[in-house]
Amino acid sequence: MTEHTPTPEDKDAQMGEVIPFTGRSNSDADGARAEAVPSADHNADGRPDERTDGAADGSGGTPPDGPVVEGDVVRVDRPGPARADWLSELPTRRRERRPLVPVWARSWGSVRDTVWWVGEHLAHVSMYQVSRSPLYAVRLASRAPRGAVRIVGGFVRWTFDLEGEPVRLAAVRRADPEAYLKLSRQRDARVRLRALLAILVLIAALAVVVVLLAVSGPVRLVMLAAVVGVLGVAGAPADRPLIDRAVVPTRVEKLTSDMVIRALTSISIKGISEKDPDINFVAPITRDGPGWRADLDLPRGVTVADVLDKRDRMSGALRRPLGCIWPEGDATIHEGRLVLWVGDKDLSKTVVKSPLAKATTHDVFKGIPFGADPRGRPIVMPVIQHNTLIGSLPGQGKTSAVRVLAAGAALDPTVELWIHENKGTGDLDAFEKCAYRFVSGVQDEAIKYAADSFALLRREVMRRADALKRLPVDLCPDKRVTREIANRRSLKLHPLVAIFDECQNVFSHPQYGAKAGDDAEFVIKLGRALGVHLVLATQRPDKESLPTGVSANVSLRFCLKVGGQVENDMILGTSAYKNGIRATMFVPEQDAGTGYLVGATPEPKVTRTAYLDANEAKALAARAHAARKAAGRLAGHALGEATDDAAPAFDLLADILSVVGATEAKVWNETIVARLAELRPDAYGPWADLDGPGRAAQLTAALKPYGVRPGQVWGTTPDGKGANRTGIARDAITDAITKRDGKRESGDGG
Repeated sequence: MTEHTPTPEDKDAQMGEVIPFTGRSNSDADGARAEAVPSADHNADGRPDERTDGAADGSGGTPPDGPVVEGDVVRVDRPGPARADWLSELPTRRRERRPLVPVWARSWGSVRDTVWWVGEHLAHVSMYQVSRSPLYAVRLASRAPRGAVRIVGGFVRWTFDLEGEPVRLAAVRRADPEAYLKLSRQRDARVRLRALLAILVLIAALAVVVVLLAVSGPVRLVMLAAVVGVLGVAGAPADRPLIDRAVVPTRVEKLTSDMVIRALTSISIKGISEKDPDINFVAPITRDGPGWRADLDLPRGVTVADVLDKRDRMSGALRRPLGCIWPEGDATIHEGRLVLWVGDKDLSKTVVKSPLAKATTHDVFKGIPFGADPRGRPIVMPVIQHNTLIGSLPGQGKTSAVRVLAAGAALDPTVELWIHENKGTGDLDAFEKCAYRFVSGVQDEAIKYAADSFALLRREVMRRADALKRLPVDLCPDKRVTREIANRRSLKLHPLVAIFDECQNVFSHPQYGAKAGDDAEFVIKLGRALGVHLVLATQRPDKESLPTGVSANVSLRFCLKVGGQVENDMILGTSAYKNGIRATMFVPEQDAGTGYLVGATPEPKVTRTAYLDANEAKALAARAHAARKAAGRLAGHALGEATDDAAPAFDLLADILSVVGATEAKVWNETIVARLAELRPDAYGPWADLDGPGRAAQLTAALKPYGVRPGQVWGTTPDGKGANRTGIARDAITDAITKRDGKRESGDGG
């Protein structure tokens, strides 16, 4: 056998590198390779190669990393098989493992829903068939004669081998005596054996008749019914089954992969073709609560947002109501992972019962039961450490959502509840008896009351910050209000929930809006760690009626039906629409009470709020009032006490003019704050407790609603050194007062 001599190309392929063949001998090529390629034990600079633990000839070692150069071309992919790095693939392999516990069994709620569905299905089928048993008996009796004829006729044909007669006649027509004689002998043997068996069957039938005549009446009826049943089944027509179907496919149709693929390929999404959809199911389609769940990977380049935009078309493709189709993404995997959930019932026709409807008390530190997702899983709205923004078009269930939060806050006796319903329809009047501050109306007096509340909240936040700072570390290590701290009444750090329904009427008010917006932004930024929770609800989310500083700093967002992308992103956050979180997909009125909830769960969730009607809210408020009275927690408006005495009865601009002399053109902010604290310690004392930059920033924020912008001011420190610090000009204060008073006179004249 001829021995094969390796060529330079063969050796190059083995080494994972290409060297152009120049016609030299093998030894020449090897020499060139020795010059071009580092040895297996050393790098190009002569240092030992730490990656090589095999022989010097490369057997058992790994080829060096780096680009492969062939002439002027640099190869991106190295030739030969890729090295298996099993250690780096462990996370991927772990992710691909099938879960030990199926999806429907991961929570008691899912188990309950699944068991209930199976039990209800079996009960329905059983009751349906039992209720139609008389009809089935009549059908069997009417078909029994036909069944008797069929059985007797079949028995005779079998006994005398009549089914073979066409074959024997065919042999006669072909004049094939040999085949005919063979078939005749076969028939005679069959008939002799079958005749003997037929006689035995007839004797057994005669015995059955004798037994029927001899036994008692009930047993005879049972045996006769059994005989009639057998004859009735035998006489059933092929196109008319005896038993009717208890469940038609359209009632609860199982979701299949073919249905999903057909739906996705028919809704005209770029990247999903009918010939090659390239849709991969990563798990079997299973029951998940009251519906079916399909987990799949969309084709490369297609995101879940593309599917969410075609939800209405998917409804038509799957032949299910729109309220049953709820696709969502799983961004923890990638943007193309789609979780398609198809419910048995239309979500818009589902009423979510609130567990608060029968509760006597509730702990807001555990969150407030807010509603349920399309799969029926409860959704809890956290309160502590958060603020809430709710928005929608008019009539989409915004106030109902606010009522649920008010109910949860009212049932906790330690919560100080402030309610401002600036629509004037009395939707929250049931909770007036539990509120520390309460107003209902859209008049200027009601708007001023709400604006004063923002100012009071600002002062309360500053007081709480100072009180929390003084607490020992062992009681408050994280400088946050806890249940233990809230229960200590002497600290006055109990939870405070302030609700502002139709807040756009406050923020857009020409006289009180600017100051209210600035105070609200201050409270939202600092109050969440101090137990102060704002609930802002609006039906007009734009920059004029909802300050950007307010909407940008809210952590909990609930958006029901809105009209466009701008309103959607104002409520749910910047780029929410682009990322597929679109409250524009909800149908007006039909989806009232259903919206996107962001911040309460790891991923945005479609949520249907729990429903409390007027009678339930009234009964709940009565229980909350009784609990607060028993705990000695009634105060303020609930007891008929005035709460406006804590409101600032001073004018900031006028106070600044009183502490800044007429000869002082410009003064540092920190100097003004120190003078204000001496003028009104109760009002400005917390400002003076801050450091120099903190004082300057506090005064800057307080002057922002008046249009006064501080700048750099040259001054002298107490030790005689010159410095540039934040300050204001006295003329800017006088101009702001003139402008403000002019607006007030113009408003009064209108």
